[in-house]
Amino acid sequence: MPEGPAVLELRHAVRSWSVQRTRAVPAATSMAATPIAVALSGGADSLALTAAAVAEFPEVVALVVDHGLQPGSEDVAATAARRAVMLGCIDATVTTVHVGGDGGMEAAARRARYAALETARGDAAVLIAHTLDDQAETVLLGLARGSGPRSIAGMMPWDSPWGRPLLGVRRAVTRQACAELGFDPYEDPQNVSADFTRVRLRHEVLPLLEDVLGGGVAQALGRTATQLREDGDVLDALADDLLGGALAGDDLDVTALIAVPVALRRRVLRSWLLGAGATGLSDKQLRLIDDLVGDWRGQGGVAVGGGPPGARLVVGRRRGTLALELEWSLRNDS
Repeated sequence: MPEGPAVLELRHAVRSWSVQRTRAVPAATSMAATPIAVALSGGADSLALTAAAVAEFPEVVALVVDHGLQPGSEDVAATAARRAVMLGCIDATVTTVHVGGDGGMEAAARRARYAALETARGDAAVLIAHTLDDQAETVLLGLARGSGPRSIAGMMPWDSPWGRPLLGVRRAVTRQACAELGFDPYEDPQNVSADFTRVRLRHEVLPLLEDVLGGGVAQALGRTATQLREDGDVLDALADDLLGGALAGDDLDVTALIAVPVALRRRVLRSWLLGAGATGLSDKQLRLIDDLVGDWRGQGGVAVGGGPPGARLVVGRRRGTLALELEWSLRNDS
């Protein structure tokens, strides 16, 4: 394998990620002994990551997902699989998926892709080729949603079973690595379509920010995401301890939470709700539920997502505790 500067930077990123992952989870099996798969699209980022992974791990398999969204997608997938074997992967599999329309094509394709990767990976950790540029775009999208630190904390380097070793590497480096390897990567037409918000961020917003602010914007957004994740980990650990002391069976003891700082209390409430089956919690819902503790005026319950068909989950305050209850809708079908 050519040892050009871009390839060496990618190898260093993968190696550093592996070391940090092992340090973060001391009891975990060494990543060197863990089966490794790479999600390979055939684009520059995933091709470059595949090359670096093969150089750093003893055995790597490539997982190629054909979304079937463009004519000739099966040829693109087959080419990606062949290149993976050329690079040294011990195996390369192609999975064809059907992309539905729920939530928009981009979200539907993402769901189908991750479901296919989950099925195909077996026991392997799966490396995803998200770069620093992708991280910066994710932070900006989260900032626009305005739903708190979690939204702008970006993607995690390790979120079992998904690993992202290239979150500190610019997209230009992966393209240069492909040139050093002699590969002409696949260019997905969706990556230049202005129909997608992320594409406009990539080609319009981030370049403008770089120009106005004098450069370094992607790196600054990446550092912000890292700092927020680190702070969030500490707050989550404190919230877990508080939750353990506030549980009264399945309910929450209000008196154990009244004096808790709001930032921690909302994390306690979020953890309790998710553990009880609530889904899709919004910042507005959490604030209303927090008012049941910190600004109690006899108000009614707060509905959250996650109930079975024909019912909804409602958080209410009863006799000094918060309880999550089912409210069934009454319909007259006659």
